[in-house]
Amino acid sequence: MDQRDESDRSILLPVNDSGSSVSCVRSLSKQGVHTVVVSEHPDRPVFASRYCDEMLTVPSPYDDLIAYKDALLSAAKRPDVHTIIPHREMDSYVLSKYQSEFEEHVVPLWPSFENVQTVHDGLRMADAAREAGIEVPETWSFEDVADWDRELIIKPRYSILTSDYVSSLSPHDCEGKMEPIYVPPGTEPDLKTIQATMHKSDCQAPDHIPIVQELVRDTRTEYGFRGLCEDGTSVLTCQKCQIRGTSYAGGASAFRKTMHDSRLEELGRRLLEHLGWDGLASVQFLQDPDSGEYKFTEINPRVWASIEMDVLAGADFPYAHWLVATDNADRIEPEYELGTGNHLLIGELQYLWSVLRDEYPLIERPRFRSALWAVLSSCYDQPHFDFVHLDDPGPFVRGVLNQLSIGGRPTGETAGE
Repeated sequence: MDQRDESDRSILLPVNDSGSSVSCVRSLSKQGVHTVVVSEHPDRPVFASRYCDEMLTVPSPYDDLIAYKDALLSAAKRPDVHTIIPHREMDSYVLSKYQSEFEEHVVPLWPSFENVQTVHDGLRMADAAREAGIEVPETWSFEDVADWDRELIIKPRYSILTSDYVSSLSPHDCEGKMEPIYVPPGTEPDLKTIQATMHKSDCQAPDHIPIVQELVRDTRTEYGFRGLCEDGTSVLTCQKCQIRGTSYAGGASAFRKTMHDSRLEELGRRLLEHLGWDGLASVQFLQDPDSGEYKFTEINPRVWASIEMDVLAGADFPYAHWLVATDNADRIEPEYELGTGNHLLIGELQYLWSVLRDEYPLIERPRFRSALWAVLSSCYDQPHFDFVHLDDPGPFVRGVLNQLSIGGRPTGETAGE
């Protein structure tokens, strides 16, 4: 273990466009930890934060995954860099697959490659959850569905596509997460059409067979158990209830609050212990409206997008990650405040746009006036936002400019995050 003074050590943060990146640098920098922020895009909102101490530009993992890995490894070899916090699926994939190379230089506080492969595979993860005694929505490979006269959702089998998951890709290829498709009862979709919808036009992955899951009726209220673990033991936890997603069918979180349910705590801890988890994890559940039981849906093996809520409530996961990596886990404060909420402002706008324009055959659309009132009243009651901080306005301004294509990437460019 590196015995240098904590102030002489840095943390490497490969980041994305989400508020989680900004939350991490704010949390760590305020605690005196030097942040080295890494991305393929020099216009990331986090680079405009006053708390971003240093920035590095690297190749895009979507252009060349191996070149991206090599760039991360080069940064990890710096004598001041002590550990790395993964922010995206490909970060967890690269760090775990090539852990033997990285652990020569940094403390490897992230899940094993076996665990990353498990959580990236919808079928394999469903089996692992059942082995742990946790309920899972019925899940099949697309080709094994015998009855389409039910309410079903089609999802990509893998969280990302790489050569370890689909043989048609090379080790240099990577494609990000794809959106689920809702299927009306009695409709049997065409597999090739689904694959073309899910994949980028330049991604040839005919051997990626999506999965199909039964619809849990209340898809809009998602519950999350977040944990930081060492060898499967959680050293810090927090729970989230998603009030609104970025669409009226659910999706990424736009408004959420902290909560605590002993049953959810028991399920989350049990699953991470069963996997022997290391590092950060967000375990997602839906609640069956008939039985009231939680049903497991997925694990994010990285920083989650709504981590600002946890930090705001007192569950400071970025700094706790640093404390564990520096052998100071005894300094972690485990308590957090219940009922603390915050918003992704653009997510709330996306939600309202979804109410106006989207059509989900299995989900009832709310009235727009009711949806607008819910958004406005919650922003008044919980005036906390991922990007908007009065003492650090740069990330919000940079994000707005990017959305408007002013000095940033063209509107509509996506990194699959």
